[in-house]
Amino acid sequence: QERARLLRGQSVQQVGPQGLLYVQQRELAVTSPKDGSISILGSDDATTCHIVVLRHTGNGATCLTHCDGTDTKAEVPLIMNSIKSFSDHTQCGRLEVHLVGGFSDDRQLSQKLTHQLLSEFDRQEEDIHLVTLCVTELNDREENENHFPIIYGIAVDIKTAEIYRASFQDRGPEEELRAARALAGGPMISIYDAKTEQLRIGPYSWTPFPHVDFWLQQDDKQILENLSTSPLAEPPHFVDHIRSTLMFLKKHPSPTNSLFPGNKALLYKKNEDGLWEKISSPGS
Repeated sequence: QERARLLRGQSVQQVGPQGLLYVQQRELAVTSPKDGSISILGSDDATTCHIVVLRHTGNGATCLTHCDGTDTKAEVPLIMNSIKSFSDHTQCGRLEVHLVGGFSDDRQLSQKLTHQLLSEFDRQEEDIHLVTLCVTELNDREENENHFPIIYGIAVDIKTAEIYRASFQDRGPEEELRAARALAGGPMISIYDAKTEQLRIGPYSWTPFPHVDFWLQQDDKQILENLSTSPLAEPPHFVDHIRSTLMFLKKHPSPTNSLFPGNKALLYKKNEDGLWEKISSPGS
């Protein structure tokens, strides 16, 4: 509770794109202090969603993911395995987990997700130490009888392990494509290869989004009420974001060939300025 109080009391830091790997909903990314490209993992826009950070204190391997409760049972083992994939996973040190996000929403979706995450982590064979719990009731503020999350986003510094409140202007690369995959119902996936220091996107496939034209004709209120888990608590850009994602899904009803030529992943690497740059796919 003390950690939650300190985190809530911080002011929000604007995190620039240099050295940042931004994680969208239903994505996970894992790396360690040895990474020469990535120094910060972060995610925001969590209303009923939770942002999970799992870290091994021995080798510093750190995983950040943005969970929305679609399949927590499958997601927690993915998070665990991503940390175990670092070969110098030595006996010294321990696994520490930090859970942030959610609020006291009407439909109790946050509460349900908190409960799922805690019980799934509890079910793992390894000892996992819960260090930060700033979720649901502990992340709730009330205004005119409406509830809102206090913290919408966090970042973690890979080298120092510091976790702080954050917001991000740059959510790329391929922000719309990644958002479209999640909106079209894609499962949790890992997006980063720490060995090659490359962000790998795709190839994804999805089926045409049902009634996409109908949704695009609706006004903001309808979109908010039907496509959000918590209409009153969404950040101001939510509707625009959903609209542009729907437009993207309309434009690419089946993405395999149009977005992934030769059915190959899109690869990105940080350049000398710490910004993402597209690299040509292997064998091309």
